[in-house]
Amino acid sequence: MDTAERRSPLRILAPVALIVFALALVVIISSANGGGGGGGTSSSSAEKARDLGTGNTSKQKSRKSSRDKLPKSVYIVKSGDTLGSISQKVGVSVTKLQELNPNLDQFSLVAGQKIKIR
Repeated sequence: MDTAERRSPLRILAPVALIVFALALVVIISSANGGGGGGGTSSSSAEKARDLGTGNTSKQKSRKSSRDKLPKSVYIVKSGDTLGSISQKVGVSVTKLQELNPNLDQFSLVAGQKIKIR
């Protein structure tokens, strides 16, 4: 019984302090992520839907119909495109792309740049 009386109250304080720290950390992280839950979709989920091709299908259908009207002999460079990725998308070899576009620098592609593919 002597050992029970000698125990320090700090033995209880350490787990309580750990729990308080964990709660504070959760509050900080949720406020940093915009965890207000405002009812709308967050920008990151909207970006994910855009990147994955999900979301509003009526906009996608109208975009696809306007894309069909574009000439198939020109490709418009998108952000992050490389000659290798463009050649895979359009089915034309990298060497053919370089032949069709002699002034094209493969290391300085710019979004919006037009490249001949046929």
